[in-house]
Amino acid sequence: MAATLPLPGTVEEFLDQSERRELLRFTTAGSVDDGKSTLIGRLLYDSKGVYEDQLAAVKNSRVNRSTGPIDFSLLTDGLKAEREQGITIDVAYRYFSTARRKFIIADTPGHEQYTRNMATGASTASLAVILIDARKGVLPQSRRHAYISWLLGIPRVVLAINKMDLVAFREDVFRHIAAEFDLFAADLDFKEIYRIPISALEGDNVVGRSGRTPWYQGPSLLEYLETTPVDSGLNTEELRFPVQHVIRPDLDFRGFAGQIASGTLRRGSPVMALPSGRTSRVKSIATYDGDLDQAFAPMSVTVCLEDEVDISRGDLLVDPERMPHVARRVNATLVWMHSAALTPGKQYLLKHTTRTVSATVTAILHKVDVNTLEPVPAGGLDLNEIGVVEIETKLPLHFDPYRRNRATGNFILIDGLSNLTVAAGMILERSREKQVAEGSETFLGDVEFDTTRVTPEERRARSGHRAVTIWLTARKEMAWLLERRLFERGCLVHALADDVESRLMPELARMMNAAGLIVICSVAYDDPREQARALAMIGGERFLAVAASGLAAQDREAVEQICRMLQARGVLSGRMLSGGEGI
Repeated sequence: MAATLPLPGTVEEFLDQSERRELLRFTTAGSVDDGKSTLIGRLLYDSKGVYEDQLAAVKNSRVNRSTGPIDFSLLTDGLKAEREQGITIDVAYRYFSTARRKFIIADTPGHEQYTRNMATGASTASLAVILIDARKGVLPQSRRHAYISWLLGIPRVVLAINKMDLVAFREDVFRHIAAEFDLFAADLDFKEIYRIPISALEGDNVVGRSGRTPWYQGPSLLEYLETTPVDSGLNTEELRFPVQHVIRPDLDFRGFAGQIASGTLRRGSPVMALPSGRTSRVKSIATYDGDLDQAFAPMSVTVCLEDEVDISRGDLLVDPERMPHVARRVNATLVWMHSAALTPGKQYLLKHTTRTVSATVTAILHKVDVNTLEPVPAGGLDLNEIGVVEIETKLPLHFDPYRRNRATGNFILIDGLSNLTVAAGMILERSREKQVAEGSETFLGDVEFDTTRVTPEERRARSGHRAVTIWLTARKEMAWLLERRLFERGCLVHALADDVESRLMPELARMMNAAGLIVICSVAYDDPREQARALAMIGGERFLAVAASGLAAQDREAVEQICRMLQARGVLSGRMLSGGEGI
């Protein structure tokens, strides 16, 4: 039988048309029992997005007889506990489409106990529908969800004032609630806040416009969702490609697979691998459907390079001319998701892109009062609280601030013992506020020398050694002798002694370490408090405390002993080891 060409209206044409339609991801949020699940059920039902068997199952299992013949909330509340309690517990994702657009909805919990689930559902959305019960007004949980939506970079908010049928569709009630929310959100730079009066249960202004709100001239909720601009939140300018997996099926193929987080990959364009700092060019971009000349976020591809570069999972391919920040200390906003409170000093695992490193929350700068958005002093963070913290990682992070690039600006904290996710974090631009604690004033304020575009690995490859601080409790002559010995072997080294106050040494050493130098801090006597402060400021990986009491009596022998310590710690590379005795 001869093959026939597809006719207009065939399945093939329908699928092709569907594939070309825009996709809008949005989330619903608000306080408990504001009607989020009912609203989504009504949207699905009135837009013909519910199958007959689903509808029949809902009619048979409804538990709330006051909702009429259909309990629309059951179209999203699928857990048994959700149906019994009449609340949303887990995030429910629903899909539907209209002639104009496709939609993915994240129905998130309103109960304060499940705020962490709301943050999960909102993390990929480009619009948030925040419901307000017209009888109750703006509640603390409504404010919390609006603030989290802003933190997560959602640019547009629909303020859906629900249950207008229970307040006789009064315009003054609607205007009062809208004004109250606007006053709260004045400091949150949303691109747009659109206000719609609705009744999710009865369908007013949900899919079609209602005759019971003649004072409202705007679109229905669905009309707004179909026409509002879609902002994906992707950074299209700066290439960031976290390597997920190295593919090596044979000796002739070596590819690096992953999802492009931002920017564009082009065949022949230069790329740099971080943290090594090695550069190469893109040889090919492989996909299941064949090779491409270019690929862009959020495509998943396999990249082959022209040169043999040692790259593994967790490494990052970037444009050498548009480098990310590099730092071990970052300030971040945390949404705390665990019942056990966050206390500074505990070690966690930090997962950032495809890389996982050890990390410690070194300080809680403040927590946020969700009612006023004001910073509040805090010694810890409890479940669902939001705060700004300082985090130190064992290995450097390669990141962009979250406001600039969601993909490389977000992370999660994981409890290493339970393997539970305890917090979601968004990396901030470096704060210019001076954080000064009593007795710990600093000479250089909050300058962050580690935030650069040159990696420590690149500096080490250039100098031939790691950057460390030697906290030397000995006669200053020994510091000069050690400086000379290391200099003669080609090290970048500087000694701080007579002309520098001991309280300033840790900051100066941190600055010079960031530039790749070995720093010798000569102190006359052992002060445990000063040493502890220096260790905290410089970091354990760069700090080596040496006391004269533990060294040989002769200065030259003591210097050789320190050099052997540096060798044992891997500070000096091979080219530094062949220049003389003891090194």
